[in-house]
Amino acid sequence: MTYTIGMYLAERLAQIGLKHHFAVAGDYNLVLLDQLLLNKDMEQIYCSNELNCGFSAEGYARANGAAAAVVTFSVGALSAFNAIGGAFAENLPVILISGAPNTGDHGTGRILHHTLGTSDYGYQREIAKHLTCAAESILSAEEAPAKIDHVIRTALREKKPAYLEIACNIADAECVRPGGIDALLAGPAPDRASLDAAVDAGLAFLEAREDVALLVGSKVRALGAQAATVGLADALGCAVATMAAAKSFFPETHPGYRGLYWGEVSSPGVQSMIDDAQGVICVGPIFNDYATVGWTAWPKGDNVLLVEAHAVTIDGVAFAGLDAADFLETFAARAVRRDASARRTQQYVVPEVAAQAPETKLTNAEMARQIGGLVTGNTTVLAETGDSWFNAVRMGLPTGARVELEMQWGHIGWSVPAAFGAALAAPERRTVLMVGDGSFQLTAQEVAQMIRNDVPVIIFLINNLGYTIEVMIHDGPYNNVKNWDYAGLMEVFNAGEGHGLGLRATTGGELSAAIERAVANTHGPTLIECRLDRDDCTEELVKWGKQVARANARKPSTH
Repeated sequence: MTYTIGMYLAERLAQIGLKHHFAVAGDYNLVLLDQLLLNKDMEQIYCSNELNCGFSAEGYARANGAAAAVVTFSVGALSAFNAIGGAFAENLPVILISGAPNTGDHGTGRILHHTLGTSDYGYQREIAKHLTCAAESILSAEEAPAKIDHVIRTALREKKPAYLEIACNIADAECVRPGGIDALLAGPAPDRASLDAAVDAGLAFLEAREDVALLVGSKVRALGAQAATVGLADALGCAVATMAAAKSFFPETHPGYRGLYWGEVSSPGVQSMIDDAQGVICVGPIFNDYATVGWTAWPKGDNVLLVEAHAVTIDGVAFAGLDAADFLETFAARAVRRDASARRTQQYVVPEVAAQAPETKLTNAEMARQIGGLVTGNTTVLAETGDSWFNAVRMGLPTGARVELEMQWGHIGWSVPAAFGAALAAPERRTVLMVGDGSFQLTAQEVAQMIRNDVPVIIFLINNLGYTIEVMIHDGPYNNVKNWDYAGLMEVFNAGEGHGLGLRATTGGELSAAIERAVANTHGPTLIECRLDRDDCTEELVKWGKQVARANARKPSTH
């Protein structure tokens, strides 16, 4: 059988475990889309626009480990780059594939549509270089296999997005067939001498400290080190805390788990547990302004052992060329028990929230309590930027439950297409989305794609007429949004043929009844519009917002 560039790409994507790829059609990618459709191991999923396409792929990568999105040149890719920036910030291997101008147009001085009106067609790849770990342009069949393999290999190794550009007139050009995938997936061998030296330094770090705690950051998943981190916690017997963006990345049922470390909005006792420890082992942290609550909670200095993607830093010395999981496993095998932090702190207990009377006006606390009751070990919760973060991170999670946040990129609207992608990647799980009204308005169209694909996402939309998180940071009229009939949108999206369900809840009893109907609706999404007062939010958001606002308002440095 004759093989083509598009077929080569499709087979490679299927080999790395993709059952779907996301797409928005445009004339520069139409032939490529035809070629991808020839592969019956993947389904082509269509999105409403390129931003949503990128975020759908980002959500898919969270659940599946990798994803791909196909867009057209310039007008498509430049929109998708926003989501690709998010994938880079959140450490997710999303492969963005763009159609591109005909090879015969390069160097001719011709001006093409969907471009900046110049004859330079290389600007898109130049932009992509800043947002991805690898960016390649394919102009001939001969170079296609090596460039496709390089992009995929690098994305999987670095856990970052990558970019591939294919000229529109060669997507169906004859190409060799790909071989086995094992060589493509094999990573570089770690530096054994550096590993041994790092482990020795780590043991000396423990030897000098009795009270040691473990802090788990959101990069632990990208490091492939979640199981190894649990193994180290078992070996040390120490207390463990997670950062907010790492919610669910360490099992909350583990005997050493003590809760969330997030400055003054930490779980009870956890801030002092970390701040007062003689030693803190930080695995995959991101210490940004949000995570540190405006730089007020930032473990650093000689009492911190820092484990990152390819290096471990101990007492000011960086040991490079390491695999994080390999280091943690080797370290755990030789580590001495350090359980003082666990003995001086109490087991994590989820605060109980009393149920409100069914006829009482719905509050944020009651809404969060009822959503928490939906969460089982087979549930994935996606929480949008805003108070949904705080409602999600204070949930108690059974083993297997997952929470997905976009706390580094923080793009409002991310969660709607991301939930679509996550639900497609893991149809066996219950997908729950928590999103505010302002955020929903950015990417609402992708609910129509949930209906199109019969995806039963349960959407809790908080209608409080504005951007509450921005209100808590810095209020003004720009934080108000035009109200929509959110529940009514579902019939618009159904258009007489879908199974989307739109419901409203203004009391606790109405929400309980709506959740019951949502669970029963297994053939499409259910949107529950929860009407809350504008100033009804978590106490944690108020405290956190004040600190972030203070950090934002710092005067220019005189140094």
